[in-house]
Amino acid sequence: MRDNTTCKMAEKYQTTKGWRCEKKTSNHRRAHWLDYQDPAILLLTLVTTDRLPLLGHLQGAEIVRTTLGQHIAEEIERIPTYKEASAIEIYNYVIMPDHVHILLRIHDRLPKHLGRYISWFKRQCTLIYNQLSNKLGELAPSTRQEVDGVQISTTNQADSSLVLGANSPSNKVFPFCPEYHDRILTHNGQLMHMVRYIQDNPRRLALKRANKELFKIRQDVRLNNLPCTTLGNMFLVDYPVKQVVQCSRRLSQEQIDKQKALCLSNAEQGVVHITAAISEGEKRIARALRERGYPLIILLHDGFPKPDSPHYRYFKPQGVYFEACAMGKLLLVEPHRELLNREDIAAKTEAKVGPIPHDSQRYRFVAMNMIAEELAKGSC
Repeated sequence: MRDNTTCKMAEKYQTTKGWRCEKKTSNHRRAHWLDYQDPAILLLTLVTTDRLPLLGHLQGAEIVRTTLGQHIAEEIERIPTYKEASAIEIYNYVIMPDHVHILLRIHDRLPKHLGRYISWFKRQCTLIYNQLSNKLGELAPSTRQEVDGVQISTTNQADSSLVLGANSPSNKVFPFCPEYHDRILTHNGQLMHMVRYIQDNPRRLALKRANKELFKIRQDVRLNNLPCTTLGNMFLVDYPVKQVVQCSRRLSQEQIDKQKALCLSNAEQGVVHITAAISEGEKRIARALRERGYPLIILLHDGFPKPDSPHYRYFKPQGVYFEACAMGKLLLVEPHRELLNREDIAAKTEAKVGPIPHDSQRYRFVAMNMIAEELAKGSC
């Protein structure tokens, strides 16, 4: 299914503003080209306060909802019955321990910004929460108790189902954080990806918990004397044969296909490929390698959230790279910023492109490929 109105607005914004050139990190993704009243399909994410697992717990690859989680699921289904909200249709949703995803469609223009209806939904959830907390009572910070049949320890907020109340350090009484994240459907095929993403959330959480070391961000790692931040299977660096994937932007479709076939053949023989996946050809080859289950090392630029970011702990690769990471066939490497200007890297980069500003995109792209070549030379 495709919402042509939304897609056309997105295409117009890409043409006039160029979000690829002005990309800025946003935790909430409010699009400038949509007023959130016009017809659209959106995937919303609402996170619990302090990321506490108030809504359920993982059992196998399924989420067992708490009483609060079940009530919130029922409230999600009631959103279209809110005043002046009949144009909203709930396509799908999932209740996770510490967040919810809601896929919805705005059929006709809403009289108010979508955020007003989400605020109303959160107010209703707060009322539900307060009613339940009165029944369950407040949990002492140092005790172990059972809520909905689940043993919890309130000494560890990350693993507890703590009922927020007077015992919470911030004395918050809201089950959800004030903001929410949105992702807007903009192209063909995206809706099915959104549905699959929602349905697959519990399994992905199970995979991540079962492979914690593979999903751990490691700071200040040295790979072949290259200071980096990494996530994934560090042993990929020790493979005896590694090869860098580089594709000039000038390559024809035929040339890219030929190089892709060669890389796939080499991977079949045990070669581990390294790429910054910058050019379109590099991206296509990297995806082909991953889709066929071959190991891959990807170089990133500003790819990980900072350690002091609230998103640091919850970072994970997306799409096929998530599956690859869980199977130990992916290593993400973010070279430290100073490495781009290190004397040997700078000399090799300038030998290839000449003396250009080190803060230019061209310099960074070529320097990343030089780092990939250094990484391919040895092991950690």
